[in-house]
Amino acid sequence: MSRNKTINILLVDDSTDNLMVLESALEKDNIKIYTTSDPKNVMDICMNSDISIALIDIKMPYMSGFELLDLIKSNSLTDNIMVILMTGYSMSTEDVVRGLTKGAVDYLFKPLDLYITTAKVNSLIAIVNYQREIRDKNKELETYQLELFKAVEEAEENKVVKENFLANMSHEIRTPLNAIIGITHLLKDSPINTDQQEMIKLMDYSSKSLLGIVNDILESSQIDAGKINIVNDKVNIVNLVQTISDLTTPMALEKGLILTCSIDKETPEMIIGDALRLNQILINLINNSIKFTTAGNIAISLQVIEKSDHDVVLEIQVKDTGIGIPAVSIDHIFDRFEQIEDKTWQKFGGTGLGLSIVKRLIELMDGEIKVESEMGKGTAFTFKKRFELAAINNSLAQPKDKVQMLSKFNDICILLAEDNLINQFVAINILKSWNITVDVAENGLEAFEKLKLKNYNLILMDIHMPVMNGNEATRKIRKELLDAKKDIPIISFSASVIDHEKKEARDAGVNDFIEKPFDPQSLHDKIANLTDKK
Repeated sequence: MSRNKTINILLVDDSTDNLMVLESALEKDNIKIYTTSDPKNVMDICMNSDISIALIDIKMPYMSGFELLDLIKSNSLTDNIMVILMTGYSMSTEDVVRGLTKGAVDYLFKPLDLYITTAKVNSLIAIVNYQREIRDKNKELETYQLELFKAVEEAEENKVVKENFLANMSHEIRTPLNAIIGITHLLKDSPINTDQQEMIKLMDYSSKSLLGIVNDILESSQIDAGKINIVNDKVNIVNLVQTISDLTTPMALEKGLILTCSIDKETPEMIIGDALRLNQILINLINNSIKFTTAGNIAISLQVIEKSDHDVVLEIQVKDTGIGIPAVSIDHIFDRFEQIEDKTWQKFGGTGLGLSIVKRLIELMDGEIKVESEMGKGTAFTFKKRFELAAINNSLAQPKDKVQMLSKFNDICILLAEDNLINQFVAINILKSWNITVDVAENGLEAFEKLKLKNYNLILMDIHMPVMNGNEATRKIRKELLDAKKDIPIISFSASVIDHEKKEARDAGVNDFIEKPFDPQSLHDKIANLTDKK
């Protein structure tokens, strides 16, 4: 520690007797005394011996104590030395002030009272020790700050690397997935026999399962990066729970399970919440129950726990008769990538991300979730949260109509900028089934040149292409072409789902964004909206 470090003290007096007396009085552990009777040696001693305190006689030959004080305080290497001036003469107030003004910290008057002398020196020693501790702490803080800056810098670099990796992996995985799902969609609408229908069903299920895994990984990463926001709006909670129950019932029936839904009659229709995240939480929990239940039933319930004029506490429970969770694993069931070390569980597979995402989303919503389970008898996940009540709007309260048959378009010609041959095939066939004429460009520059020569109603522009990517081509169109051509509607058509890539596409001038694999209904709606033709 700083308090144990040696403190160097310099005694300067032309009387060797005075020096001997002072040295004897001040001598103790952790103090090293330097003495000199020649003022000309003082600066060398101060600079070479790390002097902290100096006791200097004012009246000396060759150089006075005041002059020596000036030299010490004018040098940046010695100006921190604390100087006590010693004098045997009666001094005027003016002379005392003169010394203090030059930088002396105190005076000692001869003949010296050694008790007073040692007391004053000891007080200065304490100050020196505190100063050293402060300097040491400052150095530690500077080191810590540098390490912190370095850690933050490395974390930012790792974050960028991670995001770029996820963007690339997303694109590489979603591109072939788009082809698989698209071809499956086309096959469903073509004449096929019963065996082929079964194979298509399996292909559809497998591809969507893979897409779910990709989405879970990206979703978990987005939560880590703090990019998931809870967007609260009016939600018809009764319709939401009932609709999700209806959507997941066929999945349960395929496994021979009975799925039931019970909604408390006291449940208010309209609350303030994030419909997207509530939907995601509930579907994850139901899918998890279906996955780990081989026989029996799955019960979904929505209950009112508390209710007032302005808010309500709701409890949503998903209870199954599945295989159950081992007691030793209950505390880890929501950990990321956690897979229960039980042969019965391991045969079901999975990434171990679904329940982790559920818990983290619920925490972002200021809700809570608990799990109760018994091996061989089943598991119950219970999600509880307080919601603000919302005014009922009849237009919002009505359940949505089922998706209508996708209508044909008239007199629509689209330019598809896509370098992947399989994705070209899928997109062309889907667009043609809607009576849309399609031209193809294999890179952004080719799309730009084709647009110069021909009028199109809309461009489907892939982001990642050789020669010129979709964003560069969009900027070129917006800046260099004239009249209606520079304002042509452009849908960014990409396998990337990273936020900053979407922002780059928007900044480049695209009108809308659709992800691969794409939902035909969504693409149909976007084309209809941007071309104003159905």
